[in-house]
Amino acid sequence: MRAARYYDQKDIRIEDIDEPVLQPGTVAIDVAWCGICGTDLHEYLEGPIFIPPAGHPHPISGESAPVTLGHEFSGTITALGEGVTDLQVGENVVVEPYIIHDDVDTSAGQQYQLSKDMNFIGLGGRGGGLAEKIVVQRRWVHPIGQIPLDQAALIEPLSVAHHAFVRSDAKEGQVAIVGGAGPIGLLTAAVLKAKGLKVYVSELSEARKAKALETGVAEEVFDPREVDVAQRVRELTDGRGADVGFECSSVPVVLDMLLDAVAAGGVIVNVSIWGHKPQVDMPKLVLKEIDLRGTIGYAGDHPDTIELVSSGKLDLAPFITGRIGLDQLVSEGFDQLINNNEHHVKIIVDPRG
Repeated sequence: MRAARYYDQKDIRIEDIDEPVLQPGTVAIDVAWCGICGTDLHEYLEGPIFIPPAGHPHPISGESAPVTLGHEFSGTITALGEGVTDLQVGENVVVEPYIIHDDVDTSAGQQYQLSKDMNFIGLGGRGGGLAEKIVVQRRWVHPIGQIPLDQAALIEPLSVAHHAFVRSDAKEGQVAIVGGAGPIGLLTAAVLKAKGLKVYVSELSEARKAKALETGVAEEVFDPREVDVAQRVRELTDGRGADVGFECSSVPVVLDMLLDAVAAGGVIVNVSIWGHKPQVDMPKLVLKEIDLRGTIGYAGDHPDTIELVSSGKLDLAPFITGRIGLDQLVSEGFDQLINNNEHHVKIIVDPRG
């Protein structure tokens, strides 16, 4: 079968590899669509990061570069391993793409995303969504019902956004300010809107500002070159400030803005992955009793995320801004997202294309 294989920085090759073998307790899936993630771009430009370098195998998967890429994917079940009785061949699914130790408890309420040696399918080994087929453990497979397979490829990043919402303890009727309207910022705003919050967004890019308004995920979008965002948020909240803020840009001035924009006693959730250590205005954090929280991945979020989409509370279709085949992965996928990123939210790939 064909697959996109990561060898090193700026070295991704479309190759023919052996099909994965069905094992007891696993599920075989024909991949329909796979999204290109910002993490994939970081690996391409700066990696290996999550990907184990050649000769340094991951402690769980036992694999190192070259590995098959892709962790945001949907597909259809083609076979069930021995012991898997609660799924059906022909069922459409998404995969929660974790690599964790077999003895880690993944039941409801467990923080398995924080377990030792955690990595991701499509980065740390065990196949990936940028291939025609994959075999995964049953516990990571989630049926999607009638959600279209192209939109379902966005369930994984939407689950990242949902987990950020859960970490914030935000409630219906509250006010949120989202810093940055890239893919995760927009999807975070979408979750917040679906959960009944009033959402404001801060963003520089004209295309991303337009997307936030076009999709209806924001009440208003502020350009920090044109307006003092924190002051505007206070004006819209009778001087109090937002209840919650979400840092989705990894830009220090955005974090500074959020510290100004949230109310005393408010919560800021850092969603973005930082490539450097930012300075944090600790006096402001202390004097306003702001709660600054981190978030990584998801833990038990996929079912709730799937329900948000299935119920019609959240429409993923407008966030798909490109569809390509595997042969165009670098030229029309990675290069577009690196050099023309403000015009894209999510490019999805057909591994058979």
